[in-house]
Amino acid sequence: MERDDLGAMAGRLVRRLIAMEQPILARHGVSMWAYVVLDALAGGAVRTQAALAGSIGADKTRLIPVLDDLQGRALIEREPDPADRRVRLLGLTDAGRALHRAVQGEIRAAEEDLLGAFSPGDREAFLRTLIALSPRAN
Repeated sequence: MERDDLGAMAGRLVRRLIAMEQPILARHGVSMWAYVVLDALAGGAVRTQAALAGSIGADKTRLIPVLDDLQGRALIEREPDPADRRVRLLGLTDAGRALHRAVQGEIRAAEEDLLGAFSPGDREAFLRTLIALSPRAN
């Protein structure tokens, strides 16, 4: 079967997903990076700024303005680590959790529309394959 390379197909899919998500993010007043941060913190495993940067593949210095904005909007908390005052511990506030749930709910609904053309078995196989090919960084 003739087909494009995986990178070319994945790139087109990523661009389509970003275009689908941008209006949702704009309605909620968050950038893509801000949502990535909220999503990572919603998982609960990431607690320090350095760990967050590593888990989302962001440069620590580039991440600071995003964290400053989220903190200024009372969506995240950043507190010194009692064990090491140089380290900042991160967490979502109730407002941050609510915003994350709202944005994620709309994104998941849009994803369901996108995947709606596939049979339930094909959808499940696609999601299983995508999960296997794109493990979360730790």
